[in-house]
Amino acid sequence: MKPAVALAMLQREGRWLLQLRDDIDSIIYPGHWGLFGGHLDPGETAIEAVHRELQEEIDWSPSVPLEPWFSDNSGNRVAHVFRGDLTVPLSQLQLKEGQEMKLISLSELERESIWSERQQELRPVAPRLSIVIERLLQKCHDH
Repeated sequence: MKPAVALAMLQREGRWLLQLRDDIDSIIYPGHWGLFGGHLDPGETAIEAVHRELQEEIDWSPSVPLEPWFSDNSGNRVAHVFRGDLTVPLSQLQLKEGQEMKLISLSELERESIWSERQQELRPVAPRLSIVIERLLQKCHDH
């Protein structure tokens, strides 16, 4: 069975929360912008995993459970993507994993690299995030 991850696509005021991953060679896509979330622990459901990861990574729990959005099986792991609203300002989150977090507009997401204040340089968007961006664009074009 492929490893599974649960990821959170959190929206606040029309922008999406991204994490700049650490520059550690042992992790997938080091130094790339990606979503908060992570691997499922044994016996854990995807929704349990995404809520646990948010607690661990930004010290935040959604008051309303995140909604399952879609699952993608095309890569080397199964990604379960959840959507929800970030109901607090960024200043109330505590970044416990990764180098930086940022709210990004859809047009910025499409550019494939995003400015890091902390690193003072453009950093790439994780390649697997393209699936999520395509879904967002489809949704925007459907309206």
